[in-house]
Amino acid sequence: MKNIRLLSLVIPAYKQEKTIAEEVKILDEVLSSLPFEYEILVVEDGRLDNTAKKLVKLKNKHLKILGYEKNQGKGFAIKFGVEKAKGDIIGFIDAGMDLDPSEIPVALDLMQWNNADIIVGSKLHPESQVSYPLWRKILSWGYRTLTHVLFGFTVKDTQVGMKLFKGKAAHDIFSKIIIKRYAFDIEVFAVAQKLGYTRIYEAPIKLNFNGVSTITSTGFWKIILSMLWDTAAVFYRLRILHYYDKK
Repeated sequence: MKNIRLLSLVIPAYKQEKTIAEEVKILDEVLSSLPFEYEILVVEDGRLDNTAKKLVKLKNKHLKILGYEKNQGKGFAIKFGVEKAKGDIIGFIDAGMDLDPSEIPVALDLMQWNNADIIVGSKLHPESQVSYPLWRKILSWGYRTLTHVLFGFTVKDTQVGMKLFKGKAAHDIFSKIIIKRYAFDIEVFAVAQKLGYTRIYEAPIKLNFNGVSTITSTGFWKIILSMLWDTAAVFYRLRILHYYDKK
């Protein structure tokens, strides 16, 4: 792969002591097959369990363990990692082992072939292999429709936790990200669009959703409302305040 000297991959980790070591091992095995250097930056989003201790035991030269005391949210954790990343390509992948990292080389190939600014893992790609509950599909469709109406995104699926960016694009975009928790992906695409990073392509993923359904819980609906609120806030900053135009 031409012109890539270093790949930086950020993993936001919140209470992942049970799976994080195995995840890093699998990811390291995938990345070690690539013809360039790489770094894995695990950001412990709040020191609330033994995630860091599990990682230290790996003694992996490619691994950087980052973090902070108080939980801040996935968006904050990824931004924190991106700021520390040094790669020509910078990306992130969710912790939790829902996503198979073996698709990362495919995404990198697509980035090279298309000279893409951003590659987005997509559940809707025709080659994706997805095991996903019906209620999640319905919510994804509804939220996708809403964001397409509000922002005019051409990307079909904005929510998958695997994305790659050209290094400069990542630093430019994440320097303007405000949302710490919900709907941060939407802010990423809104900022990318505003900054002119429009060469965005979707890549296949392998997703086996392991989460427990909380469709009837009060906490679940709080998350939905928070996502909608954050999405409205992005729209307000983008269309009314023109906040992202500011240097």
